[in-house]
Amino acid sequence: MKALILAGGSGTRLKPITHTIPKQLLPVANKPILFYVLDQIREAGITDIGIIISPETGPYIREAVGDGLRWDSRVTYVPQSDPLGLAHAVKTAQDFLADSPFLMFLGDNLIEGGVKSFVQEFDNQSPDALLLLKEVPDPRLFGVAELNGKGEVMHLVEKPKEPKTNLALVGVYLFAPEIHRAIAQIKPSWRGELEITDAIQKLLEMGKEVRSHILTGWWLDTGKKDDLLEANRVVLDGLLKRDVRGEVDSESKVVGRVEIREGAKVENSTVRGPVSIAEGCQVRNSFIGPFTSIGASTTVEDSSVGHSVILENSRIYRIERLEDSLIGTGVELRKADERFKAVKLFVGCDSSLEL
Repeated sequence: MKALILAGGSGTRLKPITHTIPKQLLPVANKPILFYVLDQIREAGITDIGIIISPETGPYIREAVGDGLRWDSRVTYVPQSDPLGLAHAVKTAQDFLADSPFLMFLGDNLIEGGVKSFVQEFDNQSPDALLLLKEVPDPRLFGVAELNGKGEVMHLVEKPKEPKTNLALVGVYLFAPEIHRAIAQIKPSWRGELEITDAIQKLLEMGKEVRSHILTGWWLDTGKKDDLLEANRVVLDGLLKRDVRGEVDSESKVVGRVEIREGAKVENSTVRGPVSIAEGCQVRNSFIGPFTSIGASTTVEDSSVGHSVILENSRIYRIERLEDSLIGTGVELRKADERFKAVKLFVGCDSSLEL
């Protein structure tokens, strides 16, 4: 079995940060989202991995992931000139996929518990497709599946106005090679894209077996700023363990599950977990509150930060209360006006703000 990760796209909903960083490389708990996907694919026993990349962000993905040796895997990069739909991505990767069954995984999604059992179910049952589904509060925002009593998929609808179920397509799929024949028979949707839902529906019309696997844990789509903050909160809350390797002086207090990586220094400050502080950070005379990740070589001084993601090489000075914020790389925030007590920010990379 092979795996295909979709890591193209422009990350429109996360601009301006995605002008300079692919959305799949944005950090959750100080680890790129794409690395969680690669970890879970490797955990499922798959070592032959293709990654769909775009011309704009592909070089960043290549540099971060490399040849895949970090995951004891082989990575093949598949350029997609235009983002013309998920089924188009599969069509673009057909030479790589050949006649192998494959796992398709959207590169900006996080799945609790991984996909090992999902892959095992496919291996045991050998359907033509196995779809990962999740019950959601508002299925109108997603592709929606209708099942029979055996868990077989009977019908798919993309973003229905009146959904018949609340079972959404998560963005993780397993396909037999028959999917290529289905894709060859579909036409672009009104959006001008080859939709994977149309391809799966074509499989059904061809009399092929399409089964479902219901995800009971969390599923996080990190496509927007608030989604990324929520992913950071959930991962810190669920996966972080206390690991203090940096320097913490006697005037500081570190409470709960806090990660302070090597080379980081905490001086005269309180850090209340879950919090991740990356390598080379400097935290002075500050309070770092729960569900915060601070990227490598960032300085926080005379400030209070909570429920935020701050990327590397940034500087936070005299900000009385920074919350629910996403701060890009190389940003400098400095308080200049005493009227500002609490701020909520979304700041692109290499910016300077006086508040």
